[in-house]
Amino acid sequence: MTEPTANPENFNLASRDNLAEANVELRRLFPAAYTQGKVDFEKLRQLLGDDVTADVPAERYGLSWTGKSDAIKAIQTLTTGTLLPARGESVNFDTTENLIIEGDNLETLKLLQGGYHGRVKMIYIDPPYNTGNEFIYPDNYKEGLADYLKFSGQVSGEGIKLTTNTETDGRYHSKWLTMMYPRLFLARNLLREDGVIFVSIDDHEVHNLRLVMNEIFGEENFLGCITWQKKYSPANDTDDLSASHDYIIVFARNRFGGFGESTKPILTREQRTGEMNQAYANPDNDPRGPWKAGDYTCNKSSEERPNLYYSILQPNTGEEIWPKKSRVWAYSKELHQKHIPDNRLWWGADGKNQTPAYKRFLSEVEGVVAQTVWLWNEVGHTDGAKKEVVKMFPDASNIFETPKPVSLLQKILSLSTQKSENDLILDFFAGSGTTAQAVLEQNQQDDGNRKFILVQLPEPTDRKDYPTIAEITKERVRRVIKKLSAAEMQKRREEKAQLKLGDAPSARELDLGFKVFRLGSSNFKVWDAAATPKDAAGLAEQLKLMAHNVVENRADDALLYELILKSNLPLTSKIQSDKIGNQSFYDVADGTLVICLERKLTQETLRGIIARKPRGVICLDIAFAGNDQLKTNIVLEMKSHGIEFHTA
Repeated sequence: MTEPTANPENFNLASRDNLAEANVELRRLFPAAYTQGKVDFEKLRQLLGDDVTADVPAERYGLSWTGKSDAIKAIQTLTTGTLLPARGESVNFDTTENLIIEGDNLETLKLLQGGYHGRVKMIYIDPPYNTGNEFIYPDNYKEGLADYLKFSGQVSGEGIKLTTNTETDGRYHSKWLTMMYPRLFLARNLLREDGVIFVSIDDHEVHNLRLVMNEIFGEENFLGCITWQKKYSPANDTDDLSASHDYIIVFARNRFGGFGESTKPILTREQRTGEMNQAYANPDNDPRGPWKAGDYTCNKSSEERPNLYYSILQPNTGEEIWPKKSRVWAYSKELHQKHIPDNRLWWGADGKNQTPAYKRFLSEVEGVVAQTVWLWNEVGHTDGAKKEVVKMFPDASNIFETPKPVSLLQKILSLSTQKSENDLILDFFAGSGTTAQAVLEQNQQDDGNRKFILVQLPEPTDRKDYPTIAEITKERVRRVIKKLSAAEMQKRREEKAQLKLGDAPSARELDLGFKVFRLGSSNFKVWDAAATPKDAAGLAEQLKLMAHNVVENRADDALLYELILKSNLPLTSKIQSDKIGNQSFYDVADGTLVICLERKLTQETLRGIIARKPRGVICLDIAFAGNDQLKTNIVLEMKSHGIEFHTA
């Protein structure tokens, strides 16, 4: 019998490895397809039968470009970075469930794979349109976090410069595709099964974007291409045609819920307008209210639908009525027989029409399916959006050339989210923060409980007051919150005056806040094989430095959130601080995890933690320095109580 190990498993400080998990699942489903630990694709083809092509042709349909392999490698490369909390830049840090993350979105998306996998209801992004202006993401995708730390000035060394991507560049489209592919791939993992993604784009890359998203999301999950009228007047400085629209490509995470046909629409229907309802009347004074006459035939022939070709009786003339052979009844004979006593048939004002109409009542109509053409007078335009930003930041007109109006985002929110389901919205090209403003204002309007995650690169602005785009993002959301908070206070005063019940709170509390996190290096020293000295003296010095693996001058708050994030829990998980004796620990997500950051642990503390019966426990490795016996005993005790124990 094998003795249980007396060593806790070292905590994995890398981001979630989706590829490894996919391999595990594939091996579970098709163990016979593996030979010596690797996939035998010929065996896999045989096992899948007709679902794959046995002979792959030399030429086949698909999208390829210079750099695609680099984009795929970027997905597979894990990150050891972390998200460092910035309480001083946040609003209501301890209570809010909204996030603003400053950092490169590729690295951030990798870090979010654990705690937010399959949790996001809607993603909206407004990525670079690739119009030849400054390309805000560096061209080198191989270094990842190291590149970002140089770019943001967190480590010394030459910073990464932003370069233009002009149409004369031989890799004009390739650079953009290589930037977008891994980000869209990782974003898909974050969507719920009923999630949906909206991507704004213009004519420069709309064709490539559609092909990339077909590949990542699957053609069957394409919901539509929305044309948004972004301008209300032509641009006379254009030579030929004035571009007055942009596109919004829409894909579902899983349109058909696995297999078969969809049982539930992905998008919500729009509310009916008064103008639409004017088409409903009640000429026969039906107690069910206004109705509209619907066609009782369909565009199928008697050969196509023989069961729908039958005669019916005209009740007022006694005549036998047959439909045309080229256009049969819309309802089966059995259903027709139910329509008669239910007073569903309308034979005209005099009751003598040759074909009945179906009475469709206004009370039974749910809403209107959204169309793919959105006009500026319905959802706003670019000029209005710029004025929204300039109103808050008078000198920012040259920073955001094509911002999106809040009303456009609110339209997207109304189609893709529900007010009462804590739906999570992600925007990882956050820009000025329009998405956050739309979420906050929509919540106030309909008493909603939506949450947002914004990610924005600290792109320089050459401004002293707001030196980066990320600073403007945060400040805009702060100002929106300040305005909404004042409106909420006024609402409460009105409630108090009306109800005369003292300072009674509203039925719900708006989440008017956000936690700020900043992408940075891990709080724990990570062994870098490439930088390890080759000589014995250098190696010994490196080992000595790694003996105390917590990076100096990092706050416990930073360590805590890194361990939460890399335990595949959300950054907004409930955290409760407690003590055993004079030693502190954190209860995370109601007993899901206990984290203890004490530098020297006692047996009393560890046994007190065990008594709370958490599912998992993480302690610092240095807490057991010089006390291997305590570590050995506590590992066995944790195991005997079914507690997963790690040291970091």
